[in-house]
Amino acid sequence: MSMDEGRLYKIIIRPVHSEKALNLIDKENTLTFIVDRNASKKDIKDAVELVFGVKVLKVRTLITSRGEKKAYVKLAPEHRASEIASQLGLI
Repeated sequence: MSMDEGRLYKIIIRPVHSEKALNLIDKENTLTFIVDRNASKKDIKDAVELVFGVKVLKVRTLITSRGEKKAYVKLAPEHRASEIASQLGLI
């Protein structure tokens, strides 16, 4: 594992387990994570692709009122967000 890969593994802090996040899994094939606040959208995309072995179409981010960075990660149609969520124990 290269130094860059090691950094990517540290970007995803935890998945978000909320009603909205679960709805996005089914309706938009989108996973929601709390990520490192300094991570760019490209970093988040690369991290999700590396860790879960999926293709990411789009990443949207926001800073929560708690000061955490939340990332909405839309997966390519050939990958199911529900499968990843199941592996993570979200559903």
